[in-house]
Amino acid sequence: MGKGKKKKNGGPTQAEQADRHVLYERAVQEPEADVEFAIDTYRNWFGRRPHVLREDFCGTAAVCRDWVRAHLRNIAWGVDLDLETLNWGTTNNIEPLPKKERRRVALVHGDVRTVPTDPADVVMAQNFSYFLFENRPDLVEYFRGCHAAMGAEGMLLLDAYGGPESMARMSEETEYDDFSYVWDQDQFDPIRQRATCYIHFKFPDGSKMKRAFTYEWRMYTIPEVRDALREAGFDETRVYWEGTDPETEEGDGVYTEAETADNDAAWICYIAGFKK
Repeated sequence: MGKGKKKKNGGPTQAEQADRHVLYERAVQEPEADVEFAIDTYRNWFGRRPHVLREDFCGTAAVCRDWVRAHLRNIAWGVDLDLETLNWGTTNNIEPLPKKERRRVALVHGDVRTVPTDPADVVMAQNFSYFLFENRPDLVEYFRGCHAAMGAEGMLLLDAYGGPESMARMSEETEYDDFSYVWDQDQFDPIRQRATCYIHFKFPDGSKMKRAFTYEWRMYTIPEVRDALREAGFDETRVYWEGTDPETEEGDGVYTEAETADNDAAWICYIAGFKK
C-alpha cells in the first residue's frame, strides 16, 4: 500500500492519517442494503424469515454486524483468511455492538471451503470475492461447500459485474466530501478472462493512498456462475438485475428478477442459488 509524501511542514498527510478499511466501507460497501435484500429474497422464496448467516470473505464483517442488528434472533458467522482485516472488523464493527448483539456474531480465521459453521439459512459472498477462484473446478468445489453448509432450505447470494467497460483498461474516480475513491482497471487478459484491479484513494491535501487494495481475479460471466451453481447441487438459480435511474443513467440500487437484459456498458447484479 503506497502512502503520500509528507507535507512540507513535516506533518503527516491525510493519506498517512487515513484508515483504508474505513474508506473502503464508505466508498464500496452497502451492508445494510445487502442484508435487507437477502432477507427479502429468502422470505419470498421460502415464506419465512432467515436467521442464520454465513458471510464468506467477510473482511471487516460489516454485513455480519448489520445482520444481527436486523433481528434479535439473527446469528452471523464471518469467515476470512486475512487475520489483520478480521481483527480490525472485530475491534471496529463487532465490539462496539451491544452485548446481546455482539454475542450472536462469530468471526473465524480460516478457509471458506473448509471452516465448519452452524447450518446457514443464507450464505453471502459479496464484492465479487468468489472471483478469486480462477479455475472452474475450484469454483464448483466452493459452491458445493456452501450447499453443504446450509440447512434444508438455503440461499447462496452472490454479486457479479461485467459489461464492455469491465474489460477495458481504465480508471474511474468518485468524489466524496473528504476523499476521492479511484477504481483502477489496470490489466485484462481475454484468453484467461483475468483482470488485475486496484483501489486508490486521493485526498484534498494532494496526498494519495496508492493500491490500498489489489484484486486479481477471473471475470466470470453470469451463465458460467449459474452453471457452476447447478453443478454444485443448487435446485434453482435466479438473477436480480439493477435498474437505471432515468435522470442520471446510472444504477438506481433497485434489483428485480430478470432473465434477459440490455447490454449496458457496465452492470452489477445479484445471482442467487437456492437449496430446497
